[in-house]
Amino acid sequence: MPANDELARRRYEKLVDRLESLMRATLKPEYEGYYGQLILGADDLAEMGELKDVLRAAREAGGRLGWKTTTHLVGGRLFVLDEREVPEGIERLAGDAAAAAIDRAREEGGRPRLT
Repeated sequence: MPANDELARRRYEKLVDRLESLMRATLKPEYEGYYGQLILGADDLAEMGELKDVLRAAREAGGRLGWKTTTHLVGGRLFVLDEREVPEGIERLAGDAAAAAIDRAREEGGRPRLT
């Protein structure tokens, strides 16, 4: 039985490492580690194993990144979010980027801009 425990522990550690890597990959350098999020679909979750283990591993991976991690399961998707308070300068930068993206989408869609 101890060999089983060791195998389960190693599997779990690999899951934490994998989730940490996926979470790190979603971060934008200009946001200095804030605004982290990871969305896993049903297929991803099925591949990763038991939901309770994935939830626990996601929270641990987020902790490694300094996140205040929350998880939400919605419609078969798992949302892993960093809910830390964001410094004002980074919040402003992200807001400007979001506004620019909306402007580009409107221009590409041929919709009239509101002024």
